[in-house]
Amino acid sequence: MKKNNLTLSLEIARALNSGTPIVALESTVITHGLPRPQNLELARDMEKQVREAGATPATVALLDGEIRIGLSDEELVRLSESQSTLKVSHRDFATAIVKKMNGGTTVAGTMFAAEKAGIKVFATGGIGGVHKESSFDISTDLRSLAEIPTIVVCAGAKAILDLPATLEYLETMGVPVVGYQTDEFPAFYSRESGLGVSARLDSPKEIADFAKAHWNLGMKSGILVTNPIPEAEAISKSEMEPMIAQASAEAIAQGIHGQKLTPFLLGRISELTKGKSLKANLALLLNNARLAAEIAKEMNAKKKEWAI
Repeated sequence: MKKNNLTLSLEIARALNSGTPIVALESTVITHGLPRPQNLELARDMEKQVREAGATPATVALLDGEIRIGLSDEELVRLSESQSTLKVSHRDFATAIVKKMNGGTTVAGTMFAAEKAGIKVFATGGIGGVHKESSFDISTDLRSLAEIPTIVVCAGAKAILDLPATLEYLETMGVPVVGYQTDEFPAFYSRESGLGVSARLDSPKEIADFAKAHWNLGMKSGILVTNPIPEAEAISKSEMEPMIAQASAEAIAQGIHGQKLTPFLLGRISELTKGKSLKANLALLLNNARLAAEIAKEMNAKKKEWAI
């Protein structure tokens, strides 16, 4: 089914028509974030977590230049095995469409497509932000959060970033940063950062109520819901900081920047932690998918109350 230049799977079209809760899922974690075969395993596991929590998963990606909302298992396999995929943010959609490319959507790209499809809740790992290596290197994710009214569930911003600067940017742009059952902004692999959030909410219902109040006032920004990594898989801030610093120094020495920077840093940190950070990454992604599904169900129950 076609909608707003998007191709919706039959399952997603039916879910939208029937009012079933839906959770959007990004695909750069499949195409650029994880090695094979973990990328395909994770894609399947995230969809499974969303389904088990009572919502419909909508993995977003580009296949042959089409923006797809909802992928079959065969399409997930194809995406995970593709040798040439584009990392798709706002500026890259037209390139992928014109060249009929396959692509994995970033946080910003997924938010854009999900909002066009009418999906209000999105689960990811960690958002992009202001890079330590250059204060001019700022992820499009932050601008998208300021402009696209979507709930984004994450484990904070990626720990490789300048977290204080990232939070300052979000504050400047009027984006609420909600701590789910926490007063502290989580730092991706770590539950602690030493930084605060703008509001603490302790249940999916409270988050849905917050979203209703925010958007019914006419606010246009997204809402960032930060969900700390489960304690069993968390890595302390003190353990991670030296490894992040080493990976960052290596990136600077090698002249790595732009869209190549984050995959390099995450991959190098996985090597330095002997795979411990990869295990943490997988755990927080599944944790976020579960919470997003619970929020989507609460949002769905309140859909008649929305003014937007």
